[in-house]
Amino acid sequence: MSASAVSPRPPLYRHFHRIAWLAVLLAAGVIVFGAFVRLSNAGLSCPDWPTCYGRAAWPTHADQVLDHAATAIRPVVPEKAWREQVHRMIAGLLGLLVFSLALLATRRRPQGWLHVLGAAAAVAVAIPLYMRGAHVPASVLAVAAELLLLSGALRWSNVDLARVSTLTLAVIIFQALLGMWTVTWLLKPAVVMGHLLGGLTTFALLTWTAWRATGRPLVSADARRLRVLVGIGLALLAVQIALGGWTSANYAALACGNEFPTCAGSWWPAHDFREGFVLWRGIGVDYEGGVLDNPARIAIQLAHRMMAVVLAGYVLLLALRLLRAPGLRGWGALLGLLVCVQFGLGMANVLLSLPLHVAVLHNAGAVLLLFLLVSLLARLRPPEA
Repeated sequence: MSASAVSPRPPLYRHFHRIAWLAVLLAAGVIVFGAFVRLSNAGLSCPDWPTCYGRAAWPTHADQVLDHAATAIRPVVPEKAWREQVHRMIAGLLGLLVFSLALLATRRRPQGWLHVLGAAAAVAVAIPLYMRGAHVPASVLAVAAELLLLSGALRWSNVDLARVSTLTLAVIIFQALLGMWTVTWLLKPAVVMGHLLGGLTTFALLTWTAWRATGRPLVSADARRLRVLVGIGLALLAVQIALGGWTSANYAALACGNEFPTCAGSWWPAHDFREGFVLWRGIGVDYEGGVLDNPARIAIQLAHRMMAVVLAGYVLLLALRLLRAPGLRGWGALLGLLVCVQFGLGMANVLLSLPLHVAVLHNAGAVLLLFLLVSLLARLRPPEA
């Protein structure tokens, strides 16, 4: 049986897979543009949420918002404010696409549409309540929306992709909450890292959904073993992405100076892992620029580097394994090439003092690696009996 054989599609709306692929592309754009916003120090350029100094768009001149309360938190910088607000707008459009997928996937389920529409209505009411300062009722509604979606996702099967589509909507609602807390809690590192992981989780779920809706499996006699190996690689990548997010959120990318593979003039410089990996600190502290001393930041950077070596070694071995599998050689070559490029971009970030375009490309490389591994996990199938 050919690796390009077509499997039967689940009973889906005929354009479901097209909407899913559009959502995949948009999710990738949101993640990469979000990295640009964060790395250009524009993450707090709109101190209020979801508006920007009370505007649906953003102020183009400082004198437009002199009387707004948000100016007491942070003076407006129009050349940065547009980045944050455009990022929110793109994320909102992605949310609408994910809502559409969940609605289409559950339309044949008993009361399926009630779960999706009920959750959406709860969120729609919660946002204006939050903007008026009624934070507790808004939080209760957001939690109710999540529970409503999760109850449906746990009860339904995935033959029509109802479970994964509903779960993706639940993730993106929580992702919106993390985006809000990123601003209101002043770039708290645990929230910033969680926001990055939430975005990539959304992207992974959408990628899996799109492939399953498209229905083009990669048939291999060794599919079961390969899926286990890919799953391990995916787990290692998730750990490395979390460490990368923690490095960025704590401004530890240049803790070693411009040295690689050494750090601060040594192979094993003074470091403080205990302080560097305290996940929860106080609310109300402005974390922009970081609050850790350099030994703690060095510990974070060392952890990121060591995990990069582990991940690169494993993915290269996986790529060699795929190169020996009939019908999967192209995937192996692409995976091996991409992990080498990603490792090189990480080195360039250090050696060139974190240039913005290289740092953004490094984030994009993580997105592409995630896409390849999730695609393999979604498509690999053993031959039919």
